[in-house]
Amino acid sequence: QVQLVESGGGLVQAGGSLRLSCAASGRTVSRPAMAWFRQAPGKERDFVAAVNWSGGTTYYADSVKGRFTISRDNVKKMVYLQMNSLNPEDTAVYYCAAKNAPVSVGGYDYWGQGTQVTVSS
Repeated sequence: QVQLVESGGGLVQAGGSLRLSCAASGRTVSRPAMAWFRQAPGKERDFVAAVNWSGGTTYYADSVKGRFTISRDNVKKMVYLQMNSLNPEDTAVYYCAAKNAPVSVGGYDYWGQGTQVTVSS
C-alpha cells in the first residue's frame, strides 16, 4: 500500500506564493506518475498538474499554467507544487496522487488526505 502525505498548505494573501510537498512511503509502486488535484467547496475534484517518473513530462490545467510548477525528487520520494501569483480562486483542498501508469490528467489510484490552501483577497 502506498501512503501519500501532503504538507505546506496555509493562508496566503492574493499574489503570494506557497510550496506544497507530498511524501510517499510504504510499498511505493515502480516509477509512478504523480499529480496534484484540488477541490474547492461545493465543487468537483479537479486536475491541477502531473509529472512523469523522470520529471521530463508535465501537464498543467489551463487555470494554473505559468503560475504553478510541479517537480519531484525520486531519491527523497517527494513531489512538490510551487504555486505563485495565487488568487482567491485557487482556494481549495489540494491532494497528492500517484499511479503506476503513464502520466496523464486522470486515473490515479493512490491519494493523500489533502492540505488546505486559502487565498485571501
